[in-house]
Amino acid sequence: MKLLYFAWVREKAGIDREDVDLPDDIETIADVMAWLKTRGPEFESAFEASNVIRAAIDQTHVKHTTAIAGATEIAFFPPVTGG
Repeated sequence: MKLLYFAWVREKAGIDREDVDLPDDIETIADVMAWLKTRGPEFESAFEASNVIRAAIDQTHVKHTTAIAGATEIAFFPPVTGG
């Protein structure tokens, strides 16, 4: 699974992308974020405010409850504001 990190999620995690083998019990975006928090202090910090982090599966925005089955790429990014 390709994981992409953007903006302050990337800065806190210390990387912008990686390929990972997710554990078999990971089923949703929320599960992925919970698992990422266990991977070290940098990921714990990056996903500390996971409730505000947005996600996309294969370049389509999704909710945290969305199943990841069949996904090839998951992107994580903070909320975007504009003006």
